[in-house]
Amino acid sequence: MYQFAEWTQWLIIFWTVFLVTMMGIGGFFMFRKFLKRLPKEDGMSELDWQDQYIEKTKHLWPDEQKLLLEDLVRPVPELFRDIARQKIAGKIGELALEENASSITQDLVIRGYIIATPKRDYKFLIKALREKKIDLSPYEGLLS
Repeated sequence: MYQFAEWTQWLIIFWTVFLVTMMGIGGFFMFRKFLKRLPKEDGMSELDWQDQYIEKTKHLWPDEQKLLLEDLVRPVPELFRDIARQKIAGKIGELALEENASSITQDLVIRGYIIATPKRDYKFLIKALREKKIDLSPYEGLLS
């Protein structure tokens, strides 16, 4: 009888720690999303701008550049892949609008990917571009 009570006590402690940890992680991601939805000085949030860039440049995307973007976001876990794709596409759209591009090029996709992602993700990008035999020398400044 005493062992059962001790086992139950440890189960309750473990379950409590597990739930608090999971709620903390979930709360962290929800809070980040909340901060991105807050309007800035111009009245639009980061996500509003991202959506606007995507919408304004949707017609500029050739199929081969869409496939390149898909290849580049493939290592992202499936749960976060759509979010990553939208963030990167938004940055690519922003670059295209700044440069008045007539279509999305391979150069824009690569530069947008580099700018929109953290440095820890560059390792896969470099590997993927080398597999596709794409010259990395024009992007050395952005990669460092």
